[in-house]
Amino acid sequence: MKKFLLSLAAVILAAGTMAAQDMAQATETYNNGAMSLQMGDNASALAYFEQALTMGEACGEEGAELVANCKDIIPQVTLAIAKDMLQAGDYDGAVPQLQKAIESADQYGKPEVADEAGSLIPQVYMQKGNTLLNAKDFEGAIAAYQQLVAIDSTNGNALLRLGMAYNATGKTAEAEKALVAAMRHGQESQAVKQLSNIYLRMSQNFIKAQKYNEAIDAALKSNEYNENANAMYLAGNASMKLNKTNDAISYYEKYVALNPNAKNVYDIYYTIAVIAQQSGNKEKACGYYQKILSHAKYGATAKAQMQALQCN
Repeated sequence: MKKFLLSLAAVILAAGTMAAQDMAQATETYNNGAMSLQMGDNASALAYFEQALTMGEACGEEGAELVANCKDIIPQVTLAIAKDMLQAGDYDGAVPQLQKAIESADQYGKPEVADEAGSLIPQVYMQKGNTLLNAKDFEGAIAAYQQLVAIDSTNGNALLRLGMAYNATGKTAEAEKALVAAMRHGQESQAVKQLSNIYLRMSQNFIKAQKYNEAIDAALKSNEYNENANAMYLAGNASMKLNKTNDAISYYEKYVALNPNAKNVYDIYYTIAVIAQQSGNKEKACGYYQKILSHAKYGATAKAQMQALQCN
């Protein structure tokens, strides 16, 4: 019986020695993590802290403080790794790492880390989209902005850039939808300019294709979004091709009103005068010939036509 008690004491002593060794190893592992963290090696630090956590939990009550420290720091280091990825432009790696940080923070009771990680995910998609848009990878940019809009459908900046990317790929309907949404969410000024430019280019293309009615419609749509002289000029040119002289005069006059210092203003004055004369509008013809009497190119013709029309 005495021999048995001595053997049991030896086992207890050995167990105590083993537990002390395990705790010492867990502490060393934790310290290695702290050292890696100081050196900026976040990936190694995280691995050490996760290993120390497991070792500390195996030590029971003695390892409770070490376990608590590990649970406090692991979510923060996981987030730091995600930030490193974002800074390095590793957008595809940053998002799952941020999601891992959120999961870790939820698991270990660090809501502030979860909130910060969650707020960074839209930023990842925005930075990725902007990088791809600048690199003219429009399809890639579209995908990134779509992911952001799926998270936050009220992000006007993302909607604006999504519309720009769609427009660059020739997807006009999709571009207009995104830009109209951007208008509703704080980007009206920029969005209307983009929409106006889309329809202005459409009008130019329709004129090249000799689709003059469509060209006028697109020009008017451009002007509806953002009043601009170029749209009126295109509408005037298309109306001339269709022999819609009254419309042409109206559009040209709006063009001049919007851009009175245009380089071709005297060309427009002469054109209006000729159209008005041909359509029997003597008063308008005389008025516009009067504007170009002193012009080197058109003066002599204007004087002759005013005499023929017996302008006052």
